[in-house]
Amino acid sequence: MRVVSLTCSNTEIVSALGCAELLVGVDDHSDFPEDVVAALPRVGPDLGVDVERVAALEPDLVLASLTVPGHEKVVAAVEAAGLPYVAPRPQSLADVCRDVRDIAALLGVAERGEAVAGEMEAAFAAAEDAMAGRERRPSVLVQWWPKPVIAPGKLSWVDRLIGLAGGVNPLAGEAVESRPVPDDEVAALAPDAMVLSWCGVAPGKVRDDVIYRNEAWAGLPFVEQRRVYKIPEAVLGRPSPRLLDGLQALREVVDGL
Repeated sequence: MRVVSLTCSNTEIVSALGCAELLVGVDDHSDFPEDVVAALPRVGPDLGVDVERVAALEPDLVLASLTVPGHEKVVAAVEAAGLPYVAPRPQSLADVCRDVRDIAALLGVAERGEAVAGEMEAAFAAAEDAMAGRERRPSVLVQWWPKPVIAPGKLSWVDRLIGLAGGVNPLAGEAVESRPVPDDEVAALAPDAMVLSWCGVAPGKVRDDVIYRNEAWAGLPFVEQRRVYKIPEAVLGRPSPRLLDGLQALREVVDGL
């Protein structure tokens, strides 16, 4: 089977399933596992995939996605080209585990999919048990983007990850995947901590000084107490087994508050 992955998360799922040898092409942003993606042909950035290049690789399956606004155009182009594809749109952690199983079945490794998804589910269940009865749950605002601030709501797997780490998402009551949060609203929410997980920005280029010098937030606890943390978007924003690393990183943040 020849597989082309159009998102980082799908590349990581295929690799976690032990099927990296099936990949014949990936999107420009796929960067993990490094040894897998280094030699593979690239078909363009996630929102600018060159479908002709994808077709030239003669895939038996294209793994697309609908997790980011704009992906639907790529999916439409893949469909118009007559290429066999799937395009998951996970929102919850349960959705991510479902997609791992579904992709495994398509690759002919259903048992491996059950093992990988089961490991994720067991880790989430263990985290839930560990947090049961926890009295203090600090609020943690995850920031996908700085200007304007974009933060996840209830319909994001990150909402659940924050809870499993022992915290509370300030936007947990809102039935949105994410939304802009004006500076004055961030001030009103006054989170105990802010986590910077900027989409598409290399971890080394994420700047917490942008947060600390924002006059709208001067005097807030997370600023005064220097509670601004960085967690790579790769382990929070990608619906793949690496969310377990994101959970651990969030737990370390919450445990330090």
